[in-house]
Amino acid sequence: MTFAGWQLGALLSLGGAAGAAVVVLYILKLRRRAVPVPFSLIWQRILGERETTALFSKLKRILSLLLQLLLLGLLVLALGDPHWRASRASGRNIVVLVDTSASMQATDVRPSRLAAAKQQLTQIVRGLGGADRMLIASMSAAVTPLSTMTEDAATLEDSISRITATDTRADLRRGLAFAEDSLRGLGRPTVILVSDGAFGDLAALGRLPSLGPIELQYVPVGKSAHNVGITAFSVRRYPLDASRYEVMVELLNTTKEPVDVELKLRGDGEIVDLSELSLQPEQRLSRFYENQGGASRTLEAEIRLLGGRPDELSADNHAYALMPERKRARVLVVTRGNTYLEAALLLDEYLDVTTVAPAEFDARAARDVVIFDNAVPPGAANMTGAALYLNPPKDSSPVPLGKSLDMFGFDSWQRKSPILRWMAMGDIQVLDGHAFKPGPGDHVLGSSESGPLLVSGERGSQRFVALSFDPKRSDFVLRVAWPLFLLNTIRHFVEQDSGYVSSLRTGEVWSVNVGGKAESATLVDPHKKVRVIPVRDGRATHFGELAGYYTLRISGTDAAAPLLLAANLASPEESAIAPRPQLALGGGSARPLGRFSAGVRRELWLYLVLGAVLLSIIEWITYHRRVTV
Repeated sequence: MTFAGWQLGALLSLGGAAGAAVVVLYILKLRRRAVPVPFSLIWQRILGERETTALFSKLKRILSLLLQLLLLGLLVLALGDPHWRASRASGRNIVVLVDTSASMQATDVRPSRLAAAKQQLTQIVRGLGGADRMLIASMSAAVTPLSTMTEDAATLEDSISRITATDTRADLRRGLAFAEDSLRGLGRPTVILVSDGAFGDLAALGRLPSLGPIELQYVPVGKSAHNVGITAFSVRRYPLDASRYEVMVELLNTTKEPVDVELKLRGDGEIVDLSELSLQPEQRLSRFYENQGGASRTLEAEIRLLGGRPDELSADNHAYALMPERKRARVLVVTRGNTYLEAALLLDEYLDVTTVAPAEFDARAARDVVIFDNAVPPGAANMTGAALYLNPPKDSSPVPLGKSLDMFGFDSWQRKSPILRWMAMGDIQVLDGHAFKPGPGDHVLGSSESGPLLVSGERGSQRFVALSFDPKRSDFVLRVAWPLFLLNTIRHFVEQDSGYVSSLRTGEVWSVNVGGKAESATLVDPHKKVRVIPVRDGRATHFGELAGYYTLRISGTDAAAPLLLAANLASPEESAIAPRPQLALGGGSARPLGRFSAGVRRELWLYLVLGAVLLSIIEWITYHRRVTV
């Protein structure tokens, strides 16, 4: 026999002290009080009868003492929580994976699927055998253990009360791998998966962990599949008019019948568009809103089913996005005169442009971007800020010049580069120029058949982009690509993204650039919960579980304004909430739930306490019937 509670030494000490106290109380005799009586013969007769029953009275007192000692022994032994060794060895070791992904917020089972799952899990815990041990873990995009491997029902039920839903997808592969690691080397291993089965196409998940001898049991949750959700939401500014933007929204109807939906767009908290859409059964519909205005920072999409139709999942009815904050960039133009260059920079009102002659250049002045037009003054290598070189001289070019070229153009270019986004470079014709000879670490963004023409890279701490010909000696300055090239390059240097601004995705680790001087960061989530998150090498990291807007406050830096982050679920697998009654994995199907019925657990301490209660009842009855007194 083993003791899971108090150990044997402590039990013997407690039992010995308490038993000695009971014996002492029984040994003590009451001091009789002398009472005068009027007729002594009557009392002589009574005392004579008492002497004949003295032996029986002693026996009754011994019986009462034994009952009290036995009652005390049962209570002391119950404190030790005894278990038979063979019983504990034959018990099950169980890992319960509770699905806490977004689909478990569905309300087809009242009050929600997760609440129903917690009720079933409570019944499972109360039906554990006395030798069974269990570990409870929540499974969403990450797996979080909520208890140790224990047989204590109170600890397990407390773990159940702390289970909450997230706005993430479920990672079944990670959950099964965690269960396999937790059960390695333990006897009678069992995994119980409590979920609605909204994992998408199981075949698309690839090879899942092979559980081997581990028994997998499945507890399905959920009834209906009626849901319409937002599965994609993104925004981009127009490159030549950053005050205007366009929005893309994708909706998914998971039902087998047509539905009508009201789609509402909010910009900076105000409604900017309201429309009604019709979706066919199981249709995925993309909707574009072009040339929008009225919002400068935040955008939110919200859907509502019309006609009183039920929507069982509200977690995917909202989507959030942020447009890049428009910050004024300080641009210095070093030129002897270039009307094409100066006119293109006037297209962006958020540029503070200063033009100087090469002789007036001051390398110590602060700026974000410097444009060197056909001239690179001395000291340019020691300046602050990034640089754009247009036809740099041979003796001061950041990239060595190669052979001279005549009548050439771009034969290839990096279409995915942020500098060449939305640009068609193949039609540009150049009268004369040079080819570059890039060094290690340089990136060729565009080239002709005779060599590289556009190169980006770093020289020390200075980032640069270099063009190997004079734009005025080409038709480049006459094309729409010219202002796009300048504005894209400046935005690239000051890290303003003019493309689609997708919000962060829940269920992933976010890495946010907060600057190299940041010491710590405080994050306020959509539920207004505040937490301190780590900062390493100028980047704050956080595992996002909730959709909505976050506020990131940074300490140890001069940046006073907090950062705003947006996060979305954006998961078609979670929006498809149709419950899966059976779970078929690569190695076979999961079994239905085994024997777990609520009732008295098979633990010895329960029977010991029950025995003590029965002895107390016996003692009470015998006392009142004058058996033990």
